[in-house]
Amino acid sequence: MHTRRKLPQVEPRNNNINACVCSKWEEVSIMDEKNIPIRTYQVCNVLEPNQNNWLRTDWIPRSGAQRVYVEVKFTLRDCNSLPGVTGTCKETFNLYYHESNEDRESYIKESSFIKVDTVAADESFTQVDVGDRIMKLNTEVRDVKVTTRKGFYLAFQDVGACIALVSVRVFYKTCPLTIRNLATFPDTVTGADTSSLVEVRGSCVNQSEEREEPKMYCGADGEWLVPIGGCLCSPGYEEKGSACKSCTAGFYKAKSSDPGCSKCPPHSHSLRDAATVCDCHSGYFRSDADPPSMACTQPPSAPQQLISVVNETSVVLEWTPPRRLGGRSDTSYSLECLICQTLCLPCGSDVLFSPSQTGLKTTKVVVSELRAHTHYTFIVHARNGVSLASGAGATQSVSVSVTTNQAAPSPVSFVQATDVTRHSLSLSWQQPDRPNGVILEYEVKFYEKDQKERSYRIMRTFSQSVDVTGLSPLTVYVFHVRARTAAGYGEFSAPFEFSTNSGIHALTFCTVFIISRRSKYSKTKQDSEEEKHLNPGVKIYVDPFTYEDPDQAIHDFAKEIDVSSIHIEKVIGMGEFGEVCSGRLRVQGKREIYVAIKSLKAGYSDKQRRDFLSEASIMGQFDHPNIIRLEGVVTRCKPLMIITEYMENGSLDSFLRKHDGQFTVIQLVGMLRGIASGMKYLSDMNYVHRDLAARNILVNSNLVCKVSDFGLSRVLEDDPEAAYTTRIPIRWTAPEAITYRKFTTSSDVWSYGIVMWEVVSYGERPYWDMNNQDVMKAVEEGYRLPAPMDCPVVLHQLMLDCWERERAERPTFSQILNMLDKLIRNPGTLSHKRGFNLRFLSSGAESATFRFTLNLDGSITKKYRPFI
Repeated sequence: MHTRRKLPQVEPRNNNINACVCSKWEEVSIMDEKNIPIRTYQVCNVLEPNQNNWLRTDWIPRSGAQRVYVEVKFTLRDCNSLPGVTGTCKETFNLYYHESNEDRESYIKESSFIKVDTVAADESFTQVDVGDRIMKLNTEVRDVKVTTRKGFYLAFQDVGACIALVSVRVFYKTCPLTIRNLATFPDTVTGADTSSLVEVRGSCVNQSEEREEPKMYCGADGEWLVPIGGCLCSPGYEEKGSACKSCTAGFYKAKSSDPGCSKCPPHSHSLRDAATVCDCHSGYFRSDADPPSMACTQPPSAPQQLISVVNETSVVLEWTPPRRLGGRSDTSYSLECLICQTLCLPCGSDVLFSPSQTGLKTTKVVVSELRAHTHYTFIVHARNGVSLASGAGATQSVSVSVTTNQAAPSPVSFVQATDVTRHSLSLSWQQPDRPNGVILEYEVKFYEKDQKERSYRIMRTFSQSVDVTGLSPLTVYVFHVRARTAAGYGEFSAPFEFSTNSGIHALTFCTVFIISRRSKYSKTKQDSEEEKHLNPGVKIYVDPFTYEDPDQAIHDFAKEIDVSSIHIEKVIGMGEFGEVCSGRLRVQGKREIYVAIKSLKAGYSDKQRRDFLSEASIMGQFDHPNIIRLEGVVTRCKPLMIITEYMENGSLDSFLRKHDGQFTVIQLVGMLRGIASGMKYLSDMNYVHRDLAARNILVNSNLVCKVSDFGLSRVLEDDPEAAYTTRIPIRWTAPEAITYRKFTTSSDVWSYGIVMWEVVSYGERPYWDMNNQDVMKAVEEGYRLPAPMDCPVVLHQLMLDCWERERAERPTFSQILNMLDKLIRNPGTLSHKRGFNLRFLSSGAESATFRFTLNLDGSITKKYRPFI
């Protein structure tokens, strides 16, 4: 038996057939139609019934095949052409197989074989065909699933036919090695079932990389199905046929996803094969952000025709673009400001640049807030995307030097008196912080305090001191000093008081203080006025609503911040005007700080804008460790923003409720002291808060309390119905402020007493669940909040002093601050606790209160006083 010509995509297996199970199969050589001798196995026992003649092949190795195909070529005699064989002659035979791991099984039971099929001929021959030498050859193919053993045997069973086996060919099918989408798929054996698909993963050809995992399926017929995924040629290579070839010199390919090699862009070259980027020519550059397909470019030349126009303490700078832009469209400008006296030093952060100092796209800048009569040098730098890469960015610049005009000097900030006698004193002072020119002379104005400028004297001098003579003995004098430049006189200094008999005055003050706290509080107005004179140089608050243009108020009191310096991180709340966020502020030359950012929501009215900016104009006037600090504003772009320092622990009331009972009394008094210190500062500036409450006190990470929320004062003045709406915080407001809208520092003291109660009670709501009308009625009838649990007697007494009906009887913030300082220095006075309500109301009984007075020696005096 042999195999004829191989069919495409098949694996032949040639095998000899062993001796048959019985001797009726015979090996016979015959001539085919072309007289070529061929060997066959024949059997023709058609005269006897019940034939069972077997012919078996040698062991055939499977070689990884899961389904094999058996091609049988044979001839079959037509039974009708044979006489006398009716009933015994057959025209079919059976094909069997047996799987085995043994290649030399000498005997196999018939029952071990599995039948594949009964094979019949498509055509049979007769005696006539034999005589005419016509071979009617039949070809039949059967498939067999072989998966359990290393190999198998085939067997042919004759059941009474006249048959000759000409050839038997055994083969299996494979999907041949192929390349699809730049992926190689190996020669693959088909699956075991006729409908099975074998998934095959391809491997990328040389110099390529996966775009998506390459896969194909090998079908049972030996054909590859549609490929999935594939590979792309690596950077520096392009697809040609089924391979990746390198880009030649002068070409490049930057990414594997690019369709092919491209010619180098202008002003660049590649000198080697497989280039992924083209190198720039000498003098040309490419920034990190430029794609490889972009032409190499150059830095710009210096700006041209820089001119300056000086207007008092501001300068307008204009220039024309560089003559050479370097082939780019991203040219920007930045300004460098230097103060040049003996040396040139950078300008301070208080100098303002409009629209900006860096990243400018325009060729005009207004520089303001400069010092008067000062030499400045301004350098304008031109840069583009490759200035940094070229290493020459700082040299592309042009400069101009200017001198600002003289202006009136700032006020003299400090005056002192020495060599005081009964009739004279020597006065000296420091030069103004901003002379704004050459000081030509100083003018000193003074008068007796009791005269209040009705009669005053003027002295002029070229020096920073003067001897004042002809004074009356035992008299307090008020002095003002101002300086003059070529631009005129500056403002007078704040009043400074000096007495020719100051020692007796001090003794009198101490004596008055020691008598009792009650008598001290009764002179509130007088003490308040004296206090301001004893603290010379205090600024006075300016109401921003006196400005016709709110933007001018912002310009005067707040610093404009470049919005690019602000990084917003998250929303932490909602305010009256919009969102409140936390973020970071980075100012050139300073460390980055955390800030709170209030923004004005879109669709605002002119009034809302003015109210929003007024709060910044108010805060901008304050500079105290217990007042929330304004960092600046953003008004030159939308949304409008107010930037303040960030207070990590939020509002005081929420903070106390969260940490109920966790602080010592001294710590609570320390918080109250900080609030009182801030309020003293505000009262010294003649500012009335009007909305002092624990919710408007912010706490930082060091437990420092700071007064905030300066937006209520104008709202109350503009609202005639405020007392009957929720605009006035009834529970915190003094009776005269509710009834007559008479807001003063004394009404802030009342509110401070409520804040004290909130602090000691750890954020309890004042008057609990009483409605506003009941609160107003109870306060009018004399009811006062009782002492919170474990409240020291002296603290509750201070609260009651703050809640005196007559505002003149209430302590000043200076007196409150002194009292709290004494308590902190003498903590033993805080050990006396109140556990019951000392002030009460009852029908038919007279209301009363006990008055406790803290003496300077730390003792406490208790007095009973009826309450009317």
